Amino acid sequence: LRFLVSMFDADELNRGVTERPQQRTELARWIPYLVLHAGCLGVLWVGWSWTAVAVAAGLYAIRMFAITAFYHRYFSHRTFRTSRVAQFVFAVLGNSAAQRGPIWWASLHRQHHAHSDEEDDAHSPVQHGFYWAHIGWLTARDNLAINPRYVPDLLRYPELRFLDRFDTLVPMILAALLLGVGALLGYAAPDLGVTGPQLLVWGFFISTTVCLHATCCINSLAHVLGSRRYETRDASRNNWLLALLTFGEGWHNNHHRYPAAARQGFYWWELDLSYYGLKLLEALGLIWDLKGVPARVLASDRAVVPSGEAP
Repeated sequence: LRFLVSMFDADELNRGVTERPQQRTELARWIPYLVLHAGCLGVLWVGWSWTAVAVAAGLYAIRMFAITAFYHRYFSHRTFRTSRVAQFVFAVLGNSAAQRGPIWWASLHRQHHAHSDEEDDAHSPVQHGFYWAHIGWLTARDNLAINPRYVPDLLRYPELRFLDRFDTLVPMILAALLLGVGALLGYAAPDLGVTGPQLLVWGFFISTTVCLHATCCINSLAHVLGSRRYETRDASRNNWLLALLTFGEGWHNNHHRYPAAARQGFYWWELDLSYYGLKLLEALGLIWDLKGVPARVLASDRAVVPSGEAP
C-alpha cells in the first residue's frame, strides 16, 4: 500500500531518512522502470514514422537540456540566477523527464559531491560497482527520500515541494498529451502516418528511457572511463562521447574540480551544448550571473583540489 501511495504522493518516501544510504534494493521500486522499458517494446506494434522519431528526438533534447542545465547546474549547484517564475518552469521541464522532482534530484546530487566515491556516495561505481551506480541505487529505500540537510534553500519554495511530492504528475500529463496529439494528427493529417499510441511510445517511452540511461551513464561510466585532467579526490573522468550524449555532462572531471561553474567544458574544444543554451537564455534576459571558471582553476592542471573547496 505504501508503495502504491508513493507512486502518486512522494511524501510517503520522506520518512526514516538515514545519513548513510544502504545498498539494498526493493523489488517493488523496479516496477516503474520495468513499465518504462516495457513500453518501448510497443514499437513492435505501433511501428514508426518520421514525425514520431522527430518528436522523440526533440523531447530528448529538451529534457536532457532541462536535466543538465536546470536540475544539475541550477538546482544542484546554483551556477546562475533566475526569477521565481522561470525557476518553476525550469523545474517542470526537468520533472517531465521522469527523473523525479528537483529537490530530490538536488539532494542526492549534493550528497554525491559531499561524499564522491566514498562509502556514503549513493551511486559510486568505485564503491558499489557498475550496476548499482547506473540504476540499482534508484531502487534503494534509503535513496528515495529527500535529505533536508542538503537542500534547505530549495525547501522554502512550496511550488517546488509540490512538484517533488507529486513527481509523477508532469510525466503523466506529458504522456497523455502525446497520446492525444498523436490521435489528432492521425485524424487531421493521415499522410503523416502518426497514431496516438505511436506518438506515446516514441515521444514518451523511448525518449524517456534513452534520456534516463544517458543521465545514469554519468554516475556509472564517467567515474570509470575517460581521462583525468585534475587529480580530484574522486575517480571522476572526462569523456567526450558522454559529453555529446548529455550535452556537456561528460566533462565530469572538470566539473568535480570546480562544480560552481555553469560551464563544464572548460575549453572551446570541449563541446558543452548546455552551456551554450544557458548563454542564449542569458542573452534573452531569462537568467543572469552565470558563474564562469576562474583563471586559477584553468591554470591548475593536475592540481589536487584544495580541501574544503565548496561544491
